[in-house]
Amino acid sequence: MTEVVIHRVTTLDLKVEPWDWPFAQERRDDIAAHFAERQREKPGLWNGRILLGRDARFESGQFSARYFETDFASLLAWRDWGFPDRTAFNGFGMGALRSADGAFVLGEMGAHTANAGRLYFPAGTPDLDDVDGNTLDLAANVAREVEEETGLTPADYRASAHWDCVVTGASIALMRVLDAAQTGEVLQRRIEAHLAAQDEPELAGVRLVRCRADLTAAMPRFVTAFLETQFSAGEPSS
Repeated sequence: MTEVVIHRVTTLDLKVEPWDWPFAQERRDDIAAHFAERQREKPGLWNGRILLGRDARFESGQFSARYFETDFASLLAWRDWGFPDRTAFNGFGMGALRSADGAFVLGEMGAHTANAGRLYFPAGTPDLDDVDGNTLDLAANVAREVEEETGLTPADYRASAHWDCVVTGASIALMRVLDAAQTGEVLQRRIEAHLAAQDEPELAGVRLVRCRADLTAAMPRFVTAFLETQFSAGEPSS
């Protein structure tokens, strides 16, 4: 099992600056061929510009890192090939939506996505739309992804003051608990109605998780590790 380390922080210092990623430069032809193959399998994949991180540091309640621009094809190949270059990491925010009765709300990724069938909190790889000046605004990224995937806006929940940074291999998932005023079943119906109104929603369905027994192999390790800490602390309970 992948080793997991979780750091709780209250501030983020994420700078965006130009950098040529050696992996993306040296494996350009292989990456292009790999992405073409993946596109044949899933025609909806799009090779947009995204942000990855490097030089991650946790110190005195702060997470700091430098982010750089690359393309989704490079990220996908790097992931599919087992993260061969550890000079970079995939650092992304996740909105850990929690209902008023203690259920965490996860979405099942649609069949047309690169992570089909997996269960995640609302999230998305940071991109240039999340940059303010030379700083990555991860709070804005999470709010945008939550709204796109669930239809919920910041008026529908209270965002925690801290982030739980779940480090697993070459990934750092920055979890922010979002406490909603509605019950899990109400949120589930509301999100499902939002999905039904879309032509090609990113999510295929909604799953409520209330206790350890609800954890499944469809959840990435960074999701189950975070949820295990919540359940161990007695929040939430079934």
